[in-house]
Amino acid sequence: MMDENTLQGKSALVTGASAGIGRETVRALADEGMNVALAARRADELDELAGAVEAEYGVETVAVPTDVTDEAAVDDLVAETVETFGGLDVVVANAGTGTERGVGIEELDTEQYRTVMDVNTDGMFFTTRAAVPHLEESAGTIVFVGSFAGKFPRSGSPVYAGTKWWTRGFALSLAAQVGPDDIGVTVINPSEVRTEFGKEYRDEAELSKQRYEPGEITEPADIAAAVVFAAQQEPPNTVTEIDLYRRDKFEMM
Repeated sequence: MMDENTLQGKSALVTGASAGIGRETVRALADEGMNVALAARRADELDELAGAVEAEYGVETVAVPTDVTDEAAVDDLVAETVETFGGLDVVVANAGTGTERGVGIEELDTEQYRTVMDVNTDGMFFTTRAAVPHLEESAGTIVFVGSFAGKFPRSGSPVYAGTKWWTRGFALSLAAQVGPDDIGVTVINPSEVRTEFGKEYRDEAELSKQRYEPGEITEPADIAAAVVFAAQQEPPNTVTEIDLYRRDKFEMM
């Protein structure tokens, strides 16, 4: 257990910040005393969360509506974060989406395929590319939110799973490249999380927030706590991977 708060007064950027894992991560980092830039497409939700976080935790926030598939917008997001806070210490690449569950690959339309690939791979890449020079200056950390589906086959959503295998491979290979520059890289692989993830292509009956009761599966706050743990690591240490599964996960496979 760490005796001192290593994150107090530092700055973080969280993508996909308006809901679920992203929202809880913003709160968890702010609770550690970090100033936080919030990025997502939904401006109203971002502004509301930013105001609530400032009032509750006494930190500075900046809400930047951003589509992570737009590389210029991501560059602007990182630039605004650095300008506002004077630097960048932690990046949480969390923005992601999923396909309709149970749809066979022969039935998956091209729009869904393109959207999931663009958000889950291009979005991660654009965020990383823009952030790395600043993380090098701060000896900071980038945390990727991956998935159980990025380590084990997922018959019900192979395209989504493929993007999470990409995320994991990208993160581990990035660590090999930027580790000598004192940048920490962590990928977190949760199994089911009780959230409204993937709602663009799923009805309410499919959303894990409706399908599971509180405490039945992993909560977004649990992932946020793992993000904080990864962010707390200082040179020369880093956490490479955190697999966060409920205890009966493998029995049910």
